[in-house]
Amino acid sequence: MSGQGIKGTVKIITLGCAKNEVDSEEIAGVLRQEGFVLDGTASRPDVIVINTCGFLEAAKREALAVIKDAIQDKKRGKTKKVIVAGCLPQRLGEALVKDLPEVDAFIGVGQMSRFGEIVGNTLGLTQRLIDIQAPHHRWADVGTRARAGAPWSAYLKISEGCDHECTFCTIPSFRGPHISKPMERILEEARLLASEGTQEINLIAQDSSQYGHDYYQRLMLPDLLRDLSRIEGLHWIRPLYCYPTRVSDALIDTLASLPNTCHYFDIPLQHADKEVLRAMKRPGDAQTYLKLLERMRLAMPDVAIRTTFIVGFPGETEEQFNRLLEFIKDANFDRAGAFLYSAESGTPSAEMPNQVPQRLKRERYSQVMQLQQKISLAKNKEWEGRVMEVLIEARSAKSPNYSIGRSYRDAPEIDGQVFIKDCAAPLGTFIKAKITQAAEYDLFAEMA
Repeated sequence: MSGQGIKGTVKIITLGCAKNEVDSEEIAGVLRQEGFVLDGTASRPDVIVINTCGFLEAAKREALAVIKDAIQDKKRGKTKKVIVAGCLPQRLGEALVKDLPEVDAFIGVGQMSRFGEIVGNTLGLTQRLIDIQAPHHRWADVGTRARAGAPWSAYLKISEGCDHECTFCTIPSFRGPHISKPMERILEEARLLASEGTQEINLIAQDSSQYGHDYYQRLMLPDLLRDLSRIEGLHWIRPLYCYPTRVSDALIDTLASLPNTCHYFDIPLQHADKEVLRAMKRPGDAQTYLKLLERMRLAMPDVAIRTTFIVGFPGETEEQFNRLLEFIKDANFDRAGAFLYSAESGTPSAEMPNQVPQRLKRERYSQVMQLQQKISLAKNKEWEGRVMEVLIEARSAKSPNYSIGRSYRDAPEIDGQVFIKDCAAPLGTFIKAKITQAAEYDLFAEMA
């Protein structure tokens, strides 16, 4: 029995990063085309699909809690079938299948285009469906994506998987090697998004700066940005997740020269001490990174630079941590986040000696974030009295006469916001705002 023609109501729960959000929107679009009803608020859906994250232990715990809630709904008769998809089943495989006998289907990564068949089969069969193959990404047809977020802003995935061998990271083991989406498919999707009212596109991948290296035998992100910039209606184009050694002069010059590419770089550096970076199997050091930042700022004096660091990596000494603090002072990032090192099973670093105690990790995390708060405040204060363009996205619940938006310096969901007094501009429009006050993360403004 194939299950073709069996329809029902599907509720999709998305966990994890923006890349998972895109995957879920593609799943939703495929299901809608197959005749299923998508309802994220349904109290009694026929099927619950949980698109999981498996990157860190904390993400695994969150996913298991959500899965167990869905299993309880099934036991109470509130849903017929539970499907667990994405990174967690891909990472844990048979162990997860064995631990959760109540789950009706386990589906690995990269299978968005098959979800009509998957849900139909799950509804039509009594035995469990286990489909966890070696990572092999199948791009869903352009046009099947069902947008769930604000229509004016969208993530656009340009590649899958990762070829880097960072010793702390599990992603290549369950997302597979780097594979670029053909450029014509990206451009077609971007044109479709623009025709539906999308004005901001954020390019995402495990490593955006490696785009095209496998498919075209050269780094193609600058070419992609130039082609995207010609699409009518796209006001902001922002690449996220750039690997430091892949950020070329050509990429910097392209961002600097195009009128609708945001002067914004997201480059996760992870550390600055050379020995720690080598233990992570990461390139560079404080000096090479500072030179890279200098090149960015020479080309774009107003560039916003974001990064992330890992504190408490195995063997990280006090001296090496202090080197990281000095680097953060010298680098003067607009935005920087920190993560406590997490020993993930199956990674080389989990087996390394001299694991740093959790208490010390938390202390180092606090030091990094307190230092960066001062730097971020100083960077934000440079905007006081100046006028900047802001994309209006919401009204303030606490202060109804305030609208909330973002500037080119703010990627969705991860950076700050701009609060504009006495602004009634429609959501999804761009306005000019004069900055009146700066805080550590956010800016306050009035209509210019």
